[in-house]
Amino acid sequence: MFERYESALREADVATLTELFWDDPRCVRYGVADRQYGAGEIAAWRRANPGVPVGRTLRETVVVAVDDRTAVVSTLFGYPRGRTEGRQTQTWVRFAEGWRIVAAHVSEIVT
Repeated sequence: MFERYESALREADVATLTELFWDDPRCVRYGVADRQYGAGEIAAWRRANPGVPVGRTLRETVVVAVDDRTAVVSTLFGYPRGRTEGRQTQTWVRFAEGWRIVAAHVSEIVT
């Protein structure tokens, strides 16, 4: 599911990005310079910011399956000629409708 999310992010597929976040007011997303509380705010932010710059690469992706319903994904990301290291963490839960992100955090540091 993380790969599906990453593909949707690169393709600016807002419908899939919205689908993959838990549709609940308790869902949280902290971005580099933004924050959203609840599925409605996350969906609105994503419509205004549909994708990422071309050339995004991932490295050191770690998926920890806590059990058959819970997983945490952590990854580093960057861009060609970029001067920052991005860090992304997502907590996924498997609900009846499928895997959904319940909490996400994105940050960057200058390297």
